[in-house]
Amino acid sequence: MKASILTRYGKPDFFQLQEVPKPSPKTNEVLIEVHAVSINSWDWEILIAKPFINRIIAGLTKPSKIKILGCDITGQVEAIGENVSRFKPGDEVFGDTSSADWGGFAEYACVNEKALSHKPSSLTFEQAACVPQAALLALQGLQKGNIQPRQKVLINGASGGVGCFAIQIAKSFDTEVTGVCSAGKMDLVRSLGADHVIDYTQQDFTNMDNSYDLILDVKGFHSLFDYKRALSSHGSYVLAGGCPSLINQTMFLGPLISLFSSKKMSLLLHKANKGLDTMIELLESGKVTPVIDKCFPLSEVPQAMRYYGDGNVRGKIVITMDY
Repeated sequence: MKASILTRYGKPDFFQLQEVPKPSPKTNEVLIEVHAVSINSWDWEILIAKPFINRIIAGLTKPSKIKILGCDITGQVEAIGENVSRFKPGDEVFGDTSSADWGGFAEYACVNEKALSHKPSSLTFEQAACVPQAALLALQGLQKGNIQPRQKVLINGASGGVGCFAIQIAKSFDTEVTGVCSAGKMDLVRSLGADHVIDYTQQDFTNMDNSYDLILDVKGFHSLFDYKRALSSHGSYVLAGGCPSLINQTMFLGPLISLFSSKKMSLLLHKANKGLDTMIELLESGKVTPVIDKCFPLSEVPQAMRYYGDGNVRGKIVITMDY
């Protein structure tokens, strides 16, 4: 089978399309003929090996533990291990394989059945590939912030993969949503239902008069205390992605601020596939629709990663197989 192998850390050009043996499922695994897989920030972070923990995950000096990236996977079951009970050959499935062995940038992948769910029939394979990690980061972040109807919710990083889902999920709770993005992406954010849009290159929402009941931060780079200032008196701040210094601040200072203040500051620790049933309901009801910026064939993974790294993505980038 063909697979895009990450041979070294650093540049998108270090992905190489190679012929590798087709895997065979273990007793609790499903062999999937992959139809589509999306790119997440985690793929990029492993590529560049930053933060350092990604070297622990994928290999200290080179990608040795994880050579085939891509964890938001969807496709059709070709074969099952002898202990698999939830799926049969021919089933259309999807899921987040980051707790298993990744492997999505390939024509076939073996995945533990616990990491998979049946793909909603209302979604194309390309749409389904956008969902598992990005949508559940958004859902888990909003739930961690205890989202409630009629709240004022701000999504920082509203035009990316997680942000596009977060806007739609927040609106399904009947909230007033403000999206923060760059000028060229404001129309997209409005089209997803945001009530207000802020161009971060022109305005700093942490220094404005408005306050928010919940801030979901996907692209954090301010000080934690700047975000605290932008919260209402009993507001919640949830960091789902940002610069290392803010992650460290939130991890160590967030619990102290939360303990001695009515404002809550927390770091989201993503749990693969948690809440996927809820997400499927939102997708099938039409309240949430995946946003696809562009699709690339498996042979163009380097170009796709380079496009992702340029920072101009609107929604998700999807890798499809060459057949």
